[in-house]
Amino acid sequence: MADALLSPAVGGTMLAVSAGVLACSVRDVRKNFQESRIPLMGVAGAFVFAAQMVNFAIPGTGSSGHIGGAVLLAALLGPSPAFIVMAGVLLIQALFFADGGLLAWGCNLFNLGFFGCFLAYPYVFRPIAGRTLSRGRIFAASLAACIVSLELGAFSVTLETLLSGVTELPFGAFVAVMMPIHLAIAVGEGLATGTVLLFVRRHLPEADSLRLEEENFSPGRLTLVLGAAALLIGGGLSLLASGDPDGLEWSMARTAGSAELERSGAIHTFFANLAEKFALLPDYAFPGSDAPLGTAVAGIAGVLLCAGILGFCAYLVCRKTIHRRAMK
Repeated sequence: MADALLSPAVGGTMLAVSAGVLACSVRDVRKNFQESRIPLMGVAGAFVFAAQMVNFAIPGTGSSGHIGGAVLLAALLGPSPAFIVMAGVLLIQALFFADGGLLAWGCNLFNLGFFGCFLAYPYVFRPIAGRTLSRGRIFAASLAACIVSLELGAFSVTLETLLSGVTELPFGAFVAVMMPIHLAIAVGEGLATGTVLLFVRRHLPEADSLRLEEENFSPGRLTLVLGAAALLIGGGLSLLASGDPDGLEWSMARTAGSAELERSGAIHTFFANLAEKFALLPDYAFPGSDAPLGTAVAGIAGVLLCAGILGFCAYLVCRKTIHRRAMK
């Protein structure tokens, strides 16, 4: 979501709500900390960043979608670490690539992260996946969890715009286009999530159980594989992304006649100016250029930023535990 879709009251409220969930996640990670997971948190975030750059076309609609990544991250890391990583990825996208607004960061984190990490993964994915983790179970669990996550997230977007008084997007009409298109996107994300998790289970022996959040999982090899894949996707496959508008933009155009809305006011101006100062590669391109090289550079830069910043943040979150263990 862009800042223009939200009132300061709704944006501020959701910033507080998401910050509260983030604080609880940090506390949980500190309690159940495993030092070897620090690099994996950074690299998993880099992988999701790169994967989100690859929009896939939705046949017959003129729209496209990309994965959200929360269910995948929760399967790789556990719910609380996954939510922390999602927070970092979305903040890096908003700050350095002008993708999503800073005022809207709380809404975006809640819509994309909370439902996938704390509802869809533990209450949909895990019961369906079970312990046998056959190919069919992995794909069924991924599809169901991604559908629940994206549909709840899409509906939340419509509620947030309603509460923000965005009259250009009447609630009923907006819901009527948002829900079906995000159902189609969720199917695409479910298939992609299932494919990644099946690859992990088959080709990384230490992850055979796919319960990667468990204590006996050593993440070294997975970290290297995800890191290499993130660079390949961000610097190469991102060039093949569909140019069609994503599900939200497509829905806005169908409802309001435009995918871009404007909102004035001191708070929106403040956040817009702040974003302008930090945006190194806005819209994942060189400023004022559509050259493919800009997309490749943005993809590689984003992967490195996510891996470095999120890995460092994971260390900061857990450093007290590290020092306490070192003293024993």
